[in-house]
Amino acid sequence: MKANRKLIAGLTGAAVAPLLVLVSPAGIASAHGYVNSPASRQAQCAQGVVACGAIKYEPQSVEGPKGLHSCDGGNEQYAELNDDNKGWQAAPVGTTATFTWTFTARHSTASYDYYLGDEKVASFDGHNQQPPETVTHQVDLSGHTGHQTVLAVWNIADTANAFYSCIDLQVG
Repeated sequence: MKANRKLIAGLTGAAVAPLLVLVSPAGIASAHGYVNSPASRQAQCAQGVVACGAIKYEPQSVEGPKGLHSCDGGNEQYAELNDDNKGWQAAPVGTTATFTWTFTARHSTASYDYYLGDEKVASFDGHNQQPPETVTHQVDLSGHTGHQTVLAVWNIADTANAFYSCIDLQVG
């Protein structure tokens, strides 16, 4: 009798498992992250430093195809992140800036890239590993002074997407 119950339970589990896989949500949307220190444009929106729209509630969601060079990651709903006249506060830094990414959900990482305009000023290998809850990078900004907007890009290893954060700095 006990053996029959165990057999029935095992067969039921084997029959139900494929159905669970079919109705489970896909994993692609599970990765989210942004630079929170110095406060990126989306972090400033979330903190109420600058008046913003929907990004105020989703600072971690500026996701788009890899290879873009825009603060909004190609998302029209976050286009205000591209507006240099919105009153973004620039964090004072020396010739080196320390950037801290915060992840609300983590995804295997190909790399983290940092740009000033079209110039890549730093790149860090993610080793196709899932990051911890926060990741910090020190970026050398020698040769750049004054107001600068850094584009930080988190390139995901197993999708065609990346996450984008723009950070306004006063270098010097």
